[in-house]
Amino acid sequence: MRIVPALALLVAALGSPGAGAADPQASAPLLHWHLVREYPHDPKSFTEGLALEGKGRLIESAGSYGQSTLAIRDLASGKIVNSVPLASRYFGEGATLVGDHIVQLTWKEKTGFVYDLQLKQIGQFSFNGEGWGLAYDGKQLIQSDGSASLYFVDPQSFLTNGHIDVHDGDTAIILLNELEYARGRIYANVWHSDRIAVIVPETGVVESWIDLATLKESFPKPADWDPRDDVLNGIACDPHSGHLYVTGKRWPKLFEIALEPVAGSGKP
Repeated sequence: MRIVPALALLVAALGSPGAGAADPQASAPLLHWHLVREYPHDPKSFTEGLALEGKGRLIESAGSYGQSTLAIRDLASGKIVNSVPLASRYFGEGATLVGDHIVQLTWKEKTGFVYDLQLKQIGQFSFNGEGWGLAYDGKQLIQSDGSASLYFVDPQSFLTNGHIDVHDGDTAIILLNELEYARGRIYANVWHSDRIAVIVPETGVVESWIDLATLKESFPKPADWDPRDDVLNGIACDPHSGHLYVTGKRWPKLFEIALEPVAGSGKP
């Protein structure tokens, strides 16, 4: 998502992106993590959606008008295995794997696409509002629109059948962007924040945060780096290891991280 003047004013007025998401006084605790491995990532890819396809491959949806694509990439090398461009009138957004097909959103065009695993388009649907992030919990799609709400969507009819309002204590967490579902929780990038919110899907409560601010300081910036646009965005989870793969828009690196167990719980 590219910043627009009205939204820029809103972010400035809040004082910290995500309506308090980056506030160290927020009530939810920080999760500790450690870096497992770094991988190359295409610095031209304006990452809007990320998901693990299996067999060492990632699904990546990239945005920008005239440059939007859906791609399957080799995880180890970052190279494209297969890709399909979107028509120039579409801005690609969140994407997720649903069984043996892939669902992709667009930003303002109120249109979604369905592909098989060879990236042949096999369906198209309409939705209300803007499309930002998308995840799948095994039963329903979870969709964000840049607000503090997450919507539950039937993966067959694409009709919305419920929503939650996300909050940390009394603070609504707006600008929810790219999503991932793993181990009973929703992981959400907050646009223009270096943090990922870990959300209880039944209540919308942010139970913890993952602060990844150090990642963007760990690589040299491309010549055309724009800190306003080239922000943290993209979460995929390996269901076997539980590790997260995270990156950002036009970042030259993708990072595999492991969350450390919360004291006394035995799990993140």
